[in-house]
Amino acid sequence: MKGVQFLIAFVLLALASKLVSALDPNPLQDFYVAINDTKEGVPVNGKLCKDPKLATAEDFFLPGLNIPRNTSNQVGSMITPANVQQIPGLNTLGISLVRIDYTPYGGLNPPHTYPRAIEILVVGEGTLSVGFVTSKMDNRLFTKVLYPEDVFVFPEGMIHFQFNIESTNVVAFTALNSQNPGVITIANAVFGSDPTINPDVLTKALQLDQNIIKQLQSRFWWDNN
Repeated sequence: MKGVQFLIAFVLLALASKLVSALDPNPLQDFYVAINDTKEGVPVNGKLCKDPKLATAEDFFLPGLNIPRNTSNQVGSMITPANVQQIPGLNTLGISLVRIDYTPYGGLNPPHTYPRAIEILVVGEGTLSVGFVTSKMDNRLFTKVLYPEDVFVFPEGMIHFQFNIESTNVVAFTALNSQNPGVITIANAVFGSDPTINPDVLTKALQLDQNIIKQLQSRFWWDNN
């Protein structure tokens, strides 16, 4: 009987250790600067890390977020990220930043979602209409018109957007609580997946003519590829 109890305790402990190891642990040193050299790095949080003694100030620095970006594209906006891909020192720190430029009269950051982050946005200049939609419980829209230095929060996983409704350029900055939040732009994901989603699925789900679905898939697939 004691042997069985010991075995049960051992199994429970093993399971508990597996659960603990599945979570992101708190860093055990000041930082883990990401590198691409597979010979020199030690993997931490999905990135190879350099010896802390070899880290420099450049690993924590990114210039140029003050520079306006080219918004001459179909949606009239441009995203400039400052995440772990651009700032290696962000690895394990759980934060990143984005600059967004919008053209006058309709510059749009299309409906999208961050699967791994909450977003907080501040308007630097201009006027911006923003909003997010809640989950299927009621699909409620929360929307607001923002002016310079106004702040708005988009909860994690919610589909959200930003839209320039005025005649001037808009610049906004967003902070996210992930070093690499990921992004799913809804239209691109639904119509531009590779391989494409079966048109019968989208025809029934969206209640649209299949020819329209195929036309949208053709357009977004080429945009994504």
